[in-house]
Amino acid sequence: MKKKLGFAICALWLAAPLVLAQSAAQSTEPLLAAPSTLAEAKAAQEVAPSSMLDGALFYQVLVGEMSLQEGEPAAGFELMLDAARKTGDAQLYQRATDIALQSRSGDAALQAARAWKQDQPTSREANRYVLQILVALNRITDTAEPLQTEIRLAPDIERPAVLAAVPRAYARVADKKLASTVVEGALADYLGNAATASAAWTAVGRMRLAAGDSSGALAAAQRGQAASPRAEGPALVALELMDPKQPEAEAVVRNYFEGNPKAMAEIRMGYARALLDSQRYAEASAQLLVVTREKPELPEGWLVLGSLQLQDNQLAQAQTSLERYVTLAQQQSSEGERNRGLAQAYLSLSQLAEKRKDFAAAESWLAKIENSSDLALAQTRRASILASQGKLAEGRRLLQSLPERNPADARVKLNAEVGLLREFKQYKLAHEVLAQALVKNPDDPELLYDQAMMAEKIENLDEMERLLRKVIQVKPDHHHAYNALGYSFADRNVRLPEARELIKKALEFAPADPFIRDSLGWVEFRMGNNAEAVQIFEAAYKAKPDAEIAAHFGEVLWAMGQRDRAIAIWKEGRLLNPENETLLETLKRLRVKL
Repeated sequence: MKKKLGFAICALWLAAPLVLAQSAAQSTEPLLAAPSTLAEAKAAQEVAPSSMLDGALFYQVLVGEMSLQEGEPAAGFELMLDAARKTGDAQLYQRATDIALQSRSGDAALQAARAWKQDQPTSREANRYVLQILVALNRITDTAEPLQTEIRLAPDIERPAVLAAVPRAYARVADKKLASTVVEGALADYLGNAATASAAWTAVGRMRLAAGDSSGALAAAQRGQAASPRAEGPALVALELMDPKQPEAEAVVRNYFEGNPKAMAEIRMGYARALLDSQRYAEASAQLLVVTREKPELPEGWLVLGSLQLQDNQLAQAQTSLERYVTLAQQQSSEGERNRGLAQAYLSLSQLAEKRKDFAAAESWLAKIENSSDLALAQTRRASILASQGKLAEGRRLLQSLPERNPADARVKLNAEVGLLREFKQYKLAHEVLAQALVKNPDDPELLYDQAMMAEKIENLDEMERLLRKVIQVKPDHHHAYNALGYSFADRNVRLPEARELIKKALEFAPADPFIRDSLGWVEFRMGNNAEAVQIFEAAYKAKPDAEIAAHFGEVLWAMGQRDRAIAIWKEGRLLNPENETLLETLKRLRVKL
């Protein structure tokens, strides 16, 4: 062993500067470093250490490295830490800490980092190591002091960035509530300082949010915005809190936009997505129009806008938006993001072409899809194209041939086939397909709901009611089931008090859903509350201009003698969807020709 070690030491002696430089370069990146500080730290690591070692210490460092290579990290750690203490060299302290981290000895790593910090109390690098090791060891209470030190040592210009990074440093801790309390205490001096208050309150808001304290997070966002109305951080926290049950969060987001005419397009995109989640489609479209005007080079804005325009039957506008997305995505997006977005755009463009009866163009768009995971969507559109040409059976076979590797694949196939049959009004066939699926999964709430809708289409209303009540029993928060049953009663003008209660129950789970609001307006109309019904329809139609809502809204206006306005609403509805069954039935029943 001595002979082998001696040979290795001779070799290392010749390569000593390289060994030490490589050792220094192996350090972990600090959790809380601002960009400029990281660059400085890395640049410092690239500089070969000045020769502060005498012969004995140099030999000690080399033996420490050899001990590590020989599988004795504990010995290597002790030798390296002892050399660091004797020289006060930052790179040796860092190397000792890294050796302990690599050998998964958290306590030893903390010992080395603390020794380094004690020797060099103004070293941000040493302090960061202490902080991140304490976090990794889940010693959250002990992190308060190094966190305060990190912020105090940061230059004034970097301090907001350091504060913004704090929540990321604690992202993986087990006790989120304790972390939130500790961080808030550590940031106390910065919450009232005009230069740092907004960034500090944003950090507190994110910590509270991670701890599940949504009301506390909102309060932090509000205080952060009060300190700096133009700051992005509070608006981003509020964006994550947006919910119909917490309207104050949206107020923070709106205040940010009002104070920033040229607000970040990415934040506005997030707001648009939150509006979509709340089914506030018209408002989402308005935000997307701003995004595409203010930042036309942002691909995502065009994709979401085009999808909404297609949904609203604005075919020419949708074509323009989606083709603009395709051009931008091919130029700018990363490969993974580009493939996902392009698949969605190609499917939408295929659907547009199909609506125009241009089946060759529809197929050509589908042929551009390269990602195999989007095969089911592409095949669904192909099946629809075949059915549009009178080849429904062939379209069904195409869907039935999709691979079925797991239960999720089976559900995709089932939904695709039922959707195809529903689209082409083959309700009895869809009912039969769902009945077979329910034999295997008799308590599946989504299957039960879909079968209830098919039972209604084939006018088996007793079965529909039985299935919907079972859905409610299996999944008590299934708002669509409450709404469907209540609307069915209202549409048939039966059991109206119960219908109203069912629909109001649905609204408890989805208060902003315009289609549930439409159901409530319809039941109020059936009960003779025309003025109340008009107010409800006004709001629902504004939130979601839709042919079915237009049909109901127009009928109430017609019954109240406001016939010109009713006709105007129906004309709008026909432009939105000239094939809507409810609208066509309403016009026929009332003998109205537009």
